[in-house]
Amino acid sequence: MTTTASSALAVVVLAAGQGTRMKSSLPKVLHPIGGRTLIGHVLTTAHALTPERVVVVVRHERDLVAAAVTDAAPEAVVVDQDEIAGTGRAVQVALDALGDFAGDVLVLSGDVPLLEADTLASLVEAHRTGDAAATVLSAGVDDATGYGRVIRDADGRVLRIVEQKDASAAEAAVTEINAGVYVFRAGELRTQLPLVGTENAQGEMYLTDVVGLLRGVGAVVAAAQAPDAAAALGVNDRVQLAEAARILNARTVRRHQLAGVTVVDPATTYIDTDVTLAPDVTILPNTHLLRATTVQSGAVIGPDTSLTDCEVGAGAVLRRVDGNLAVVGAGVSVGPFTHLRPGTVLGDDVKVGSFVETKNAQVAAGAKLPHFIYVGDAEVGEAANLGAGTITANYDDVNKHRTIIGAEAHTGAHTVLVAPVRIGDGAKTGAGAVIRKDVAAGALALSVAPQRNLEGWVEKNRPGTGAARAAAQARSAQKADDGAQEEDH
Repeated sequence: MTTTASSALAVVVLAAGQGTRMKSSLPKVLHPIGGRTLIGHVLTTAHALTPERVVVVVRHERDLVAAAVTDAAPEAVVVDQDEIAGTGRAVQVALDALGDFAGDVLVLSGDVPLLEADTLASLVEAHRTGDAAATVLSAGVDDATGYGRVIRDADGRVLRIVEQKDASAAEAAVTEINAGVYVFRAGELRTQLPLVGTENAQGEMYLTDVVGLLRGVGAVVAAAQAPDAAAALGVNDRVQLAEAARILNARTVRRHQLAGVTVVDPATTYIDTDVTLAPDVTILPNTHLLRATTVQSGAVIGPDTSLTDCEVGAGAVLRRVDGNLAVVGAGVSVGPFTHLRPGTVLGDDVKVGSFVETKNAQVAAGAKLPHFIYVGDAEVGEAANLGAGTITANYDDVNKHRTIIGAEAHTGAHTVLVAPVRIGDGAKTGAGAVIRKDVAAGALALSVAPQRNLEGWVEKNRPGTGAARAAAQARSAQKADDGAQEEDH
């Protein structure tokens, strides 16, 4: 939608409510679905309408909500609702922030995340075409319990909106509900809001009372039904949160399917809103693609795989993988039962096998990490091959150190590389080797030696640690036991 001087649009998002039915220390509008907070979804949709101004009204947990708003929509203005309760007062303080704005004001709720921009654009268009002072988005539902009812006259025109607690038996039987989304002409809204009182079951300023006031002065009030009633409903408790997440995920999965992605089992596939999938990607069952994950064409993800903020190259295959902030090159094979931790970068055609964990590791093209391997704080050269059970011992109880493994280097089974250490290009290690010194290019490193136990090393070099205390206690207990045995003799 485009805006002009005669059709300017401002968006007001109501996010001041406490959300007590969520029974949560987290503000309701900050609960996430599809990788964004509820209010994040609302603000993203508002942005798609290209409004002239966006104002968000906050109150409960003000700083947390304001920070989330700024993160999702830096252009939004955050205003505070005072001690006067109700949606009418919230819109009133938003109008004050809009100053002399004279266009249309679209009012959204921060807990209604599923409305799409097309639905809202159609609502604004219907409002303007009908020359209405106010237009309400309504929805037809089977069970209207808990929602405000849209009351119409004999000619089908909107008379008023009645909240559940204030409805008569006849009004409570109405199944057309108020979705909490409105378009007002700013001038009429500014005139009528000061006339709204608090004489109701909640003792609040209801924004819905403006509808009756406008009708009382002969203004046109319209209602447009949402094409998808489920998308128009707000989130008030954990049950509704889960249902909204289910609807959003089904919508997201379907969007990717229609764009050329194969999703074998939509019922067990979860794809966040901001995930990017190229055509001809295949998603197998029980797969979660989260946050800003991107997957290139021809890749196969799953089954039983979870990727968060990962990049996956063309033709890669990831089976039973848990990945976070990892980059996977083209043609890579990963899994099963593999953990790619933050900072992992796998070059093209790398093989990472079963029960492998990587962290802050750069693995060059063609390298192989077949199975039972840990590579942390390391660089693995092109076409290197690490034997089963190889680990980089990167932590000395105090600091992390880096291991560098050269191109075409091979390690024997159960090699321990004690960082900091460098293995040269083409070098090899024997099975069970413990490598503490650099290995020259092309050399074979062996560590065949009798075992040595350095008594008292922990207490001397790690004083004050839990290990030192445990060792001292064990040593004391052993001495007492030895003394007791001597007395017995």
